[in-house]
Amino acid sequence: MITIALAGNPNCGKTTIFNALTGSNQHIGNWPGVTVEKKEGICKVEGQQFNIVDLPGTYSLGAYSEDEVVARDFILKEKPDLVINVVDASNIERNLYLTTQLLEMKANVIIALNMMDEAEKAGIQIDIASLSKQLKVPVVSTVASRNKGIQELKMKFCEVLSNNGQSKPEQISFGGEIDAAVESLEREIKASASVNGYPSDWLALKLLENDKYVIDLLGKQNPEILNSAQEHIKKLTEKMGLEPEMTIVDKRYEFISKIVSKSVKKPSKRIETTSDKIDKILTHKWFGLPIFALIMFGIYQLTFAIGQELLGGIVGYVLEVLSENISGWLESINAPEMLISFVIDGVFGGVGTVLEFVPLIMVLYILLGILEDSGYMARAAYVMDRIMRALGLHGKTFISMLVGVGCNVPGIMSARTLDNKKDRMIAILINPFISCGARLPIYLVFISAFFPKNGGTVLFILYATGFIGAIIAGKLLSKTLFKGETSYFIMELPPYRVPTVRGVMLHMWDKVGGFIKRAGTVIFAVVTLLWVLSVLPFGVEPYSQASILGRIGSAISPIFKPAGFGTWQAAVGLFTGIVAKEAVVATLGMVYAGVEECAELVAAIQQHFTPLSAFSFMIMSLLYTPCAAAIGAIKRETDSWKWTLFAILYTFAIGWMGAVLVFQVGRLLGFN
Repeated sequence: MITIALAGNPNCGKTTIFNALTGSNQHIGNWPGVTVEKKEGICKVEGQQFNIVDLPGTYSLGAYSEDEVVARDFILKEKPDLVINVVDASNIERNLYLTTQLLEMKANVIIALNMMDEAEKAGIQIDIASLSKQLKVPVVSTVASRNKGIQELKMKFCEVLSNNGQSKPEQISFGGEIDAAVESLEREIKASASVNGYPSDWLALKLLENDKYVIDLLGKQNPEILNSAQEHIKKLTEKMGLEPEMTIVDKRYEFISKIVSKSVKKPSKRIETTSDKIDKILTHKWFGLPIFALIMFGIYQLTFAIGQELLGGIVGYVLEVLSENISGWLESINAPEMLISFVIDGVFGGVGTVLEFVPLIMVLYILLGILEDSGYMARAAYVMDRIMRALGLHGKTFISMLVGVGCNVPGIMSARTLDNKKDRMIAILINPFISCGARLPIYLVFISAFFPKNGGTVLFILYATGFIGAIIAGKLLSKTLFKGETSYFIMELPPYRVPTVRGVMLHMWDKVGGFIKRAGTVIFAVVTLLWVLSVLPFGVEPYSQASILGRIGSAISPIFKPAGFGTWQAAVGLFTGIVAKEAVVATLGMVYAGVEECAELVAAIQQHFTPLSAFSFMIMSLLYTPCAAAIGAIKRETDSWKWTLFAILYTFAIGWMGAVLVFQVGRLLGFN
């Protein structure tokens, strides 16, 4: 199958184009050997299928982050048949820097000049034909958010591919001295080293740029090449007064300036756009943060206002009917009591209880998807940057925290975009405090039991506590274990857009689909094990304290007595939450005998908790040891069992102290 790669800067609309080309025919995984997300999908055009690969969004193709290495390795080594370079028309100079690097790689390129509507609003006029002629690559105008130009883009890449024509784009000259040095090094590389699929002229250029990845690659094969490169760098620096790395960057921008001067007309005075006017309020120095807090508070209130009507509705009814029918069928065929118990108490009491919260979770992620699609989430990171820097944390750490709201695993993985080790380690170690979607069922059960009239407020407090806890932990880590300077945070704010139904629904399903998948795999496995432990040894009352499960819970429950929930059922629930946070609700749904649906679980919890101990339990669930998947991500990212064990223990300690503090202070204040 023909492979087409999508490359572009962050916030250029690349994901929107990917969704428009592939629709629902896409899947997400990881690139082999790394934790960077890999998105692939199938695009069908007139009966022909194309494999579309969405490369990580990058500003350049250096080797400063794993995202950049993944993107450039795919283009150079996998050699896709075509690269669609998505360029933000409203910020064309900055975006064309990546284009120059794609041209240097001699990739077969088409430019999708996206956000043309935003460029027009800013008074920017772009001569598409002139731009295409100067770059010697096809250029297609698009407004992906409105699906404009997508059909033309499909026709253009079909045309280019059907001609079997590798485009011969304009090549940049870096000046006589540097060009000569590149040619000299290229000859040496061809003669004495294996290029591992990389173009030899590109490797030569990267040696002059002091690219660490290329230096390590060639240095292992022939150290003499590195000596030769250093000689060239020394001579060029003496002759030009600048290191060749800086000269190469300058030449790229000179090339871009020449192209833009002939193809782009800008107004003499910058036109204030609608986005600019909105940003004066939403990113205001003093009002920005309170507005962000109010928006998130409104999101959680709206989640409960809409979602609570759905909770236990359609899904609960379907599960109840299924449970009754399957139970009746099993009894009609004289199935063993143990099997009936497993299916009804185990599967429906455990997995079924978790699935009842899917509608409410869908509502939350639809609302968050609207914020994401509108461009506001980038503003949230900008607003928080001042606070993060004041606390010695990198602004991008907050982006990692925002990603963690969906799931801590990609939140931990996104720390890869931070440049230095100090910032990466702090982002990784504080991300488990961010409340992920898997914790939502825990909150929803306890809120339904004790705080139904203030559900949105309680949910907001829990999420805010997670963020505040993460920031405080980050400050402590930066002052103790990870001292050093914090690097600067550079980020381009995308224009505000009207969210598309398709984009929002894909965002929602990405999160909810993973939740349902875990319920059908990990949670089912946990429930099966718990059910076995709850009915053994034979002869004891199932789900009682005398069962193996009850004995395990009884052994660890004293730890939680100071926090107000020292029962064996609560202890077992928290223990299984280390496997997967959703398992806490599944476990509680099993251990309270006879529970088969959410309403019954809520009633059981009301008998075993008080409002104060319930809130304490939610704080513990929020802050304590992350799930197994997140622990695995920490191990992969830090490549250290020492730091992984530290993360497991220090989060548990903070979760326990937080829960004890809430319960004991609450009790002193007379709450119950």
